[in-house]
Amino acid sequence: MQKILDAILAGEFGEVGELPVPDFYRGVTTHADETAMFDGMEGRDKDPRASLHLDEVATPQPAAGEVLVAVMASGINHNTVWSSIFEPMPTFGFLSRYGRISPQAARHDLPYHVLGSDLSGVVLRCGEGVSAWSPGDQVVAHCLSVELDHPDGHADTMLDPEQRIWGFETNFGGLAELALVKANQLMPKPRHLSWEEAAASGLVNSTAYRQLVSDKGARLKQGDTVLIWGASGGLGSYATQLALNGGAIPVCVVSSPQKAEACRRMGAELVIDRSAEGYAFWKDEHTQDPREWRRFGARIRELTGGDDPDIVFEHPGRETFGASVYVARRGGTIVSCASTSGYQHTYDNRYLWMNLKRIIGTHFANYREAWEANRLIAKGHVHPTLSDVVPLEHTARAVHAVHHNRHQGKVGVLCLAPEEGLGVSDPEKRARHETAINRFRTAPAGV
Repeated sequence: MQKILDAILAGEFGEVGELPVPDFYRGVTTHADETAMFDGMEGRDKDPRASLHLDEVATPQPAAGEVLVAVMASGINHNTVWSSIFEPMPTFGFLSRYGRISPQAARHDLPYHVLGSDLSGVVLRCGEGVSAWSPGDQVVAHCLSVELDHPDGHADTMLDPEQRIWGFETNFGGLAELALVKANQLMPKPRHLSWEEAAASGLVNSTAYRQLVSDKGARLKQGDTVLIWGASGGLGSYATQLALNGGAIPVCVVSSPQKAEACRRMGAELVIDRSAEGYAFWKDEHTQDPREWRRFGARIRELTGGDDPDIVFEHPGRETFGASVYVARRGGTIVSCASTSGYQHTYDNRYLWMNLKRIIGTHFANYREAWEANRLIAKGHVHPTLSDVVPLEHTARAVHAVHHNRHQGKVGVLCLAPEEGLGVSDPEKRARHETAINRFRTAPAGV
């Protein structure tokens, strides 16, 4: 592994394909025999630091259509939190079901799960039939793993019955020194970014792009008012940028003055600190409070000069969904993914049906959408929202911080990269965007 790293650090990318690949590598894992360790505990009390391990695992060989990548950096996403606390179910069920579809997929059904759905790195080996990528290519990866053997996937790969999220529903993810991906997950690494910056955007930027911009999502247009929950977080920070970049007007909802300031640094002007203003959308565990919906809607109108949101960017789920349906304008759109506060959504359907509103479900992005989202990063129109970076050894601590919402933007992980700031090959472009690239680094997550 050290020879591979030395070649990458020396910029000798053409030599990488000639170097031997180690039989084992380090990866962040969960173990199948520990899935009951948190039984009986509330989700918030489950501690990823107890369930996540840094193990030596066997190196998989790339099969047809696959690529083995030396991972320089990765990132923490909410699906890693779910994996680490075995909610809503242990991911080993995903691996088992995947393993039954083919001998190639059966390699993923193991008693350990290497996690992680982001990476930046360098191609080491290409399987049979891979023609678009070669050893030495500097890449980032999106997280859609799809078989494409079914006709439903050919209009939109997200509709394929065998689509999965790599590193969550498949094995050999990006929180590791090596990763196995399908060739059609790869995209060019933005040249003006470091390894850890380039790795930060793949999952969340692509998800936000489909949710807001794509014709499969809300179809954002100039002048739209967009309510963005968690606007300084992993998903929300990219949604805020996409809204601003597309000529829309984001109304950013956050939970602290620090997070409000992060939104303003992105260029947002309309910000609601829901903690400071004391919104409590639930009277108790079973009863929502419509008076709070109305108070929240009035605050949005106060900020916008009387406009209700054309689009509500929904990802908290249970806690906020009733309010989201209420505040959307007549004929507006609530576009939903993730449900990080709970999957069971309750809302008053009168406000949906009688006001002709729409709920659209979205899930990650297809290759075209991910490519377009990455292109915006590469052109400097959207920027990474990296707030903190940890070494691979501290991944569990970082996942714990994300679990408790102590982060802003994205938390990055150095895998093979020995330090931050490496991998920039277009310093002139970087210099033009340095302030925007670093605007979340002023408020580290403290992980």
